[in-house]
Amino acid sequence: MTGSNEDNLNESKRVVPLNTWVLISNFKLSYNLLRRSDGTFNRELAEFLDRKVPANTIPVDGVFSFDHVDRSTGLLNRVYQMAPANNAQWDIVNLEKPLSTTEIVPVIIFFHGGSFTHSSANSAIYDTFCRRLVKTCKAAAVSVDYRRSPEHRYPCAYEDGNAALKWVKSRTWLQSGKDSKVYVYLAGDSSGGNIVHHVAVRAAEAEVEVLGNILVHPLFGGQMRTESEVKLDGKYFVTVQDRDWYWRAFLPEGEDRDHPACNTFGPRDKGIQGLKFPKSLVVVAGLDLIQDWQLAYVEGLRISGQEVKLIFLKEATIGFYFLPNNKHFCRLMEEIGNFVKPDC
Repeated sequence: MTGSNEDNLNESKRVVPLNTWVLISNFKLSYNLLRRSDGTFNRELAEFLDRKVPANTIPVDGVFSFDHVDRSTGLLNRVYQMAPANNAQWDIVNLEKPLSTTEIVPVIIFFHGGSFTHSSANSAIYDTFCRRLVKTCKAAAVSVDYRRSPEHRYPCAYEDGNAALKWVKSRTWLQSGKDSKVYVYLAGDSSGGNIVHHVAVRAAEAEVEVLGNILVHPLFGGQMRTESEVKLDGKYFVTVQDRDWYWRAFLPEGEDRDHPACNTFGPRDKGIQGLKFPKSLVVVAGLDLIQDWQLAYVEGLRISGQEVKLIFLKEATIGFYFLPNNKHFCRLMEEIGNFVKPDC
């Protein structure tokens, strides 16, 4: 680990806005309590500590939401839409009409982060983020629950992501534009960004149209230790040991981090050359210890002949987008808004 714990603490306080530092530090403390050395996880305590919020058909900041629960799996999709201009229509969710018959309304399928283990679609931090996303992009969003590790290992999260894409594509009330179709983008942070890639690969193989992928400091890795992992180990909230625990909890038992779920474009990955893969927006935080793996992912897309835009935020840490109190948050929202514009 680089430096002492006290040095690392002071350095992270210097870089991160105080309220963001408190928020992420509290997450780190609770995560350390929940992980067990034998690879098990205290799910009951995790659910108690994770602050969840209900959906609301009465708009908040111009956005309303409602939940759909899959009866066969119990998994929740939270749907967000812009509120109607006529307040007499508030508290009425009309699932008979499309989003628009003239204009194109992007639909962002969002996969939450949490290293495949923490958080849910109705966690307060992600509910707030999705509302901001919808308002900024003038879009609809569907925040997706997926089965979490270590109780449910690979490929469960990917299977649930594929099912969510199929469900969204089949909703006539999410259609828009003169073509009357669902204009889908995939987005996610951390493990959610990882899920975005693997769901997009499956969609491309099945010739299911996805217009773009948005990956915010996506969770990738590999067996070898990179320069950024060594340099930033423990310095900004996360240690290499933390990351290793989550990969052991998610990957099939006995697998190492060169498994294609972790090491995308690595020695065992089949690649995506020749696939009609969506354009990608990849956001890398310059103080994230796995940034080298994220940059390698961007290079892998380019080598495969795919369209990709890299946003490298030099002084951003993980979780910089949870609160709108920094320039990186504003840049992220602007870039995503531009990325999903119908004419882009």
